[in-house]
Amino acid sequence: MKTLSSIFIFLLVGLLACNQQKPSAYIDVPKVMEKYQGMTDAKKNYQQKTAVWQNNIDTLKSELDKAFQDYNKGVAKMTAKEAELSRELLKTKEQQYGQYKDNIRQKAMEEDRKMTEAVLTKVNAFLKEYGKKKGYAFIFAANGNGSMAYADEQLDITEEVIVQLNKAYKGE
Repeated sequence: MKTLSSIFIFLLVGLLACNQQKPSAYIDVPKVMEKYQGMTDAKKNYQQKTAVWQNNIDTLKSELDKAFQDYNKGVAKMTAKEAELSRELLKTKEQQYGQYKDNIRQKAMEEDRKMTEAVLTKVNAFLKEYGKKKGYAFIFAANGNGSMAYADEQLDITEEVIVQLNKAYKGE
């Protein structure tokens, strides 16, 4: 019985020794997002959209300011009824401006969220394939917010991933 136990333990240790563990690695997510050309292009596109929206807001603000100036210049010549109607019109324009500005702010936040989500989806899909191809058991994502207390720098594959991710983005 003792011999059988010894053989079983020997076989178990042998099996464990033969079962090589796959390596693990990590990436620095903020660094990937900063250097990934897909994110750079998405940000540029987003900034172009927000610039157009901001120009629209600025134009409306200028028009509103001019309307207030015109009112202040001409109020002395208006009847009480005309002045009251002009104030109501200005108040309505001001409310519309505020609503438009709020809507644009919400639209910009939603657009930013969608853009970031789309880029992250592409990066995650790339990492899944990259990890399979390279034989990694895990690729951890360090986000700079303390999600990883310590990792050996030899396990950092951030630069390698950035290079391969950018090649994939460019279609190489």
